[in-house]
Amino acid sequence: MLMLVQISLLLYGTAVFVAETAACWRLRRLLALFHKRALISAPALLHDLPSVTVCIPARNERHAMTRCLESILQSRYKKLEILVLDDASVDNTSQLIRAFAKDGVRFIEGSTPPTGWLGKNYALQRLASEASGTYILFLDVDTTLAPSSISQLVSYSELSQANMVSVLPIRGDFWRPSVILAPLRYFWAMLFHSKHRPIAASNAWMVRRKQLLQDFNNFEALRLDIEPEVTIAECYAVSNSYRFLTSKQLLGVQYEKKMSSQIETIMRLRFPQLNYSVVRTLAVAFLMAAIVVCPLVLVTASRHFAILAAAVYIMGFGCYYQYLRFTWERGAILGAWLWPLLLILDTGLTLGSALGYKMKRITWKGRPITTPGAHR
Repeated sequence: MLMLVQISLLLYGTAVFVAETAACWRLRRLLALFHKRALISAPALLHDLPSVTVCIPARNERHAMTRCLESILQSRYKKLEILVLDDASVDNTSQLIRAFAKDGVRFIEGSTPPTGWLGKNYALQRLASEASGTYILFLDVDTTLAPSSISQLVSYSELSQANMVSVLPIRGDFWRPSVILAPLRYFWAMLFHSKHRPIAASNAWMVRRKQLLQDFNNFEALRLDIEPEVTIAECYAVSNSYRFLTSKQLLGVQYEKKMSSQIETIMRLRFPQLNYSVVRTLAVAFLMAAIVVCPLVLVTASRHFAILAAAVYIMGFGCYYQYLRFTWERGAILGAWLWPLLLILDTGLTLGSALGYKMKRITWKGRPITTPGAHR
């Protein structure tokens, strides 16, 4: 009986180690590809610059609005239009937006979304219908750009003939809980990236305006989509006209998101990403918990498994470190040691998302989401 237990533990630890090794190799390969794509776009010079409309939906965003708009106004791109929609904010977001009117920022007053629309999706539809640029660059308010960011994105899109490009931003504000303890949203999205379910960042994504409105019926087809940017990316990935880039230092796309906002986002997304399946949710939570406890179980069971336990932990560290190298401006080695803690956090958020949807308590910027089964 003891021998059977030891063999089972050996197989368990080995399986976790092999899975982590495969994940590490895959992340390394994908991140190198996404960063290489960004690098080759930088030198391109376009003789006929297409126009770009920057579209920002904002709801109760006074903490980030000024910094975001100031970064956009420093852009070196000449053919630029900036639209900001105030989505029925109850703070002074609208006043902050209007204060930039003298700089050419156009204020759009939002309204309560019609029945059958998610609030942000309706805001995106309103912005897209008001835009006039060849490209629309959708930005979250907590995202900032470098002066050359838009030029590089347009250059790359034109060279690669992409209908859509999205950018994984970097975090420069290292010593904050919202960075160090950030949930693993894009980590999992990248790890399971494929043509049929590509990774797409909601912080910054650029799309050809006419193509978007034509293919998605002026956003009508996306009105209840929890992740509209992912659905759009799926459509264009099939025709090889979607690209995903890592920002690193070159593209200069950064973001600062509060911990509470990150948790709210994961709670809103995780259960729909698992197709609203309780069985899948429990299975994923169990697998994440199994990875966390694996080294501890091995060491506790027998000192002969100490080397395997250490290998499991170090490989998990290496896997997460590969990801942090491209998402943090600094501190990746220190952050990677928190890998088990983040898995525990993600396990709790995965279960919390399912429970929140079942209890009809999930909200999006204060608006309840009451019909999750219809969102996909």
